[in-house]
Amino acid sequence: MRITSLAMAISLGVASIPSIATAYETSSIEKITVVGSRIAVRSETDTILPVDVISGEQLQATGLLETSKALQYAIPSFSFPTSAITDGTDAVRPASLRGLSPDHTLVLVNGKRRHGSALVHTNGTVGKGSSNVDLNAIPLTSIKRIEVLRDGAAALYGSDAIAGVINIVLKDSAQGGELELTTGQTYEGDGEQVRFGWNQGFDLGGNGFINTSLEIHDKSSTDRSGVYNRAFYPTLPDGSQDPREETVNKDVFEIGDADFRNYAFMLNGEYALSEDASLYAFGGVSDRKTSSGAFFRRPADSRNVLEVYPDGFLPKLEPEVLDASLYVGTKFTAAEWDFDISVGHGTNEFEYHVAETINASYGPSSPNEFYAGTLSTRETNISVDASNSFDFFNDSELGLAVGVNYRRNAYEIEAGELGSYDRGDYQGKSGGSQGFTGFTPESEVNESRNNKGVYVQAENQLTDDFNWTAALRYENYSDFGSNTSAKLSARYDLTDSLAFRGSIDSGFRAPSVQQLYYTSISTQFNLNPATGILEPQETGTFNTVSDITHALGGGDLNPEKSRSVTAGIVFNNHDGFSVTLDAYQIKLEDRIVLSGTVNDETSPEVAAILANTAAENARFFVNGVDTTTKGLELVASQKVETQNFGEFDFSLAYSYKKTEIDSIHLPGVLSGTEDDLFDRRERVRMTEATPANTGNIGFTHSYGDLTTTVRANYFGSYTIGYSAANVEFGGKWTMDVAAHYQLTDDLSLSAGVQNLFDTYPDERPEDNRFFGNFVYPQANAPFGFNGGYYYLTAKYKY
Repeated sequence: MRITSLAMAISLGVASIPSIATAYETSSIEKITVVGSRIAVRSETDTILPVDVISGEQLQATGLLETSKALQYAIPSFSFPTSAITDGTDAVRPASLRGLSPDHTLVLVNGKRRHGSALVHTNGTVGKGSSNVDLNAIPLTSIKRIEVLRDGAAALYGSDAIAGVINIVLKDSAQGGELELTTGQTYEGDGEQVRFGWNQGFDLGGNGFINTSLEIHDKSSTDRSGVYNRAFYPTLPDGSQDPREETVNKDVFEIGDADFRNYAFMLNGEYALSEDASLYAFGGVSDRKTSSGAFFRRPADSRNVLEVYPDGFLPKLEPEVLDASLYVGTKFTAAEWDFDISVGHGTNEFEYHVAETINASYGPSSPNEFYAGTLSTRETNISVDASNSFDFFNDSELGLAVGVNYRRNAYEIEAGELGSYDRGDYQGKSGGSQGFTGFTPESEVNESRNNKGVYVQAENQLTDDFNWTAALRYENYSDFGSNTSAKLSARYDLTDSLAFRGSIDSGFRAPSVQQLYYTSISTQFNLNPATGILEPQETGTFNTVSDITHALGGGDLNPEKSRSVTAGIVFNNHDGFSVTLDAYQIKLEDRIVLSGTVNDETSPEVAAILANTAAENARFFVNGVDTTTKGLELVASQKVETQNFGEFDFSLAYSYKKTEIDSIHLPGVLSGTEDDLFDRRERVRMTEATPANTGNIGFTHSYGDLTTTVRANYFGSYTIGYSAANVEFGGKWTMDVAAHYQLTDDLSLSAGVQNLFDTYPDERPEDNRFFGNFVYPQANAPFGFNGGYYYLTAKYKY
């Protein structure tokens, strides 16, 4: 008997031959088809490609309240580092797979492509110059399971799937519901969190369902900054120190997690029109407001007005992020072909607000808060997919899927209010809102592009021991032309317990509309070699259609292209023990990077170009780097059931990943300036800022109504390139413990501690703390720098 759940859709190209969330029952053994394959399997170890399947219950059992953070601790190949004082990145942090860029991972929801965030990461974080899908806009309450395909899959799903694919399957229950309340805080007494979640299923007269999820998440900020050791006040007329220096509070920075409040709602539904046809829809909305500190402005700072802030001020960046999406579609059977036709639209708006600030050039009359502009992205997807199976060689069946897709992406920048970027005439002081300078009318853009694609895929279980799949995809983009990708994968079962699997593929990633059209002139802090001090300078980020970019030799971006190979071994004794080991290599050509800055000292040609702009420095996106990434991934588990002592589950997961730069190639007048355009710090950020070694060891014991879990997490050493030198931070272990008790059939309580032993990253060197403030690596800290955290959860099912 075939049982179809809501999340209809994932075939290796879109939604067809049984869907990703279609389950099959054979006797008492359930089979499901997971992302990356159309053949129903008993477990992840039966897949043709490396796939991790994490249930919603497993994610929530971590006690972590953000989808990305929970996924990080479930899958070592997935990175979600912590950053602070990185402008908008404090609100939407980058996440990545296999140590590649955040935009090298494709995200699907119910097998359909998810739109990206409008934010471009322009500060010193992993993934600088990229945009990523905001996974935290999808509430944990709504997730049935997450499937992670750890393999290149551009030929299967299109652009972006170079490192792999994350598919989020939404809950599809037609009845009952649950209420969940979680609260917790750090050992230091800050970072208080409260999350309320509600999920409810509704039956549609036995012909379908609607499943809804609501989540409210409120989190307070954390602060792990040091004490500012720089002089606050201007010297007195006689040259002596202001006596206030001895008594003023210099604990003025806020370096840690941002304060935020997030409201999210998701809906998932399907209705059967007949035995062979149904309608489905899913989507949701997330509304988040975040507040985080920028750099403190001293009273003596030229960007301060003493009449307004006599003791200095800490500007607050307070973006509002609105994320919304909706897919509607129909599935039906005609002429023995299964069809899936869908239309989806998603939008993300990142609206900048700056508070507790000033436009110093306006003097004492300046407002202290500004609207600084809005970034927005819109994506529309239309797909028609069809699948069927045919008799094939050796009495086997050949599954065939074909389809056509259309996608339109748009990007818009709206200028901020005048005071957020204007330069007044008060004492020659800096213009624009301090903390984040608003987007100017010159930065405004409203552009779009589209692409059309066609694919064909075949999959075949040729014998009981051997199955294979092949895919070919052709896409044509309105801005750079066409691309063809191919993939071939196979699996051979040597015995009932031992199998070999592997794949080869060519892939691509189209330049995102964010990379094509993002532009701004803002204040960036750059090192003055003479003084060793970070000083504010007006830095222009110019887009691909800018005359400045073309004059510098940049301009049109080409797609990144990849070639990858994966080979693995799978062992499953079918008695509770399984292990998978997969090795891979991914070669990437023409990686798109946000260049370093050039100025009038770079060359006479650059000086002449910048003379016509309001910027002191310029940077832009360029196809500038070729890389090779190699890795190894190990997943093992053992389940032991005893008659008198309950059930024991042991797990081990390990990931090794290493990226090397093969070549750097820069265009036009910038050729030969590699040390400026992609300097030591950027090279280290791409190759060493993500730990090469990560892993975890888990132990779960279930006895009656009590379940206890212990997990040790390892984050290996990593290096961050600072202005003066590279700094290596050592590897660390953290420990998580949790207990879950089922009070009644409907009510349960959970309690736990994350980072039980209050582990912190290595501290930064004393001479690398920006006047004592940055004690820990404020960007790219793999497990953050908040220390221990404890929590309590109550859940009621009905």
